[in-house]
Amino acid sequence: MLHQIWAALLYLYGIVFNSIFQCPEHRQLTTLGMDRKEFPEPHLGKWYFIAGAAPTKEELANFDLVDNIVFNMSAGSTPMQLQLRATVRLKNGYCKPRKWTYHLTEGSTDLRTEGRPDMMTKLFSSSCPDGIILKETGQGYQRFLFYNRLPYPSEKCVEEFQSLTSCLDFKAFLLTPRKQEACELTSN
Repeated sequence: MLHQIWAALLYLYGIVFNSIFQCPEHRQLTTLGMDRKEFPEPHLGKWYFIAGAAPTKEELANFDLVDNIVFNMSAGSTPMQLQLRATVRLKNGYCKPRKWTYHLTEGSTDLRTEGRPDMMTKLFSSSCPDGIILKETGQGYQRFLFYNRLPYPSEKCVEEFQSLTSCLDFKAFLLTPRKQEACELTSN
């Protein structure tokens, strides 16, 4: 009998604890996107990579040498494509141009990266007014990435991103230093 009472108390404690300390929910963006504009229009243009989080440091390792990254998202050559161009400023000062093609998933904001069938990108809203959160999953990794329209968002925005990802048990956190000037985006 005492064992049953103890089990019931632990169960109730778990319910109360979970209801008080649940992770804040960030809603996934819909095809109607921000400002009631059709997806992906509000997400086109220039973005700065601010921070990343993952369950392990290894899942963020390709950002270890990065000082800053600036991206430009544009409409692709077909209606279900997005073109992403980036310039990566490495900590050693060099600039490295990059290009990706995303394929939109019908009726959603899920993105597939051309040439990477294992990779899925989901877009989420951010409490930061000029921010967006991406969740990338692929073979052997998952990570959240925080982007902003401004290269230096408020500390509160970064703290909220870190708090959210920590709550989701993503123990590794990376903040880009952004100590050097961003590289110029090329048009090709």
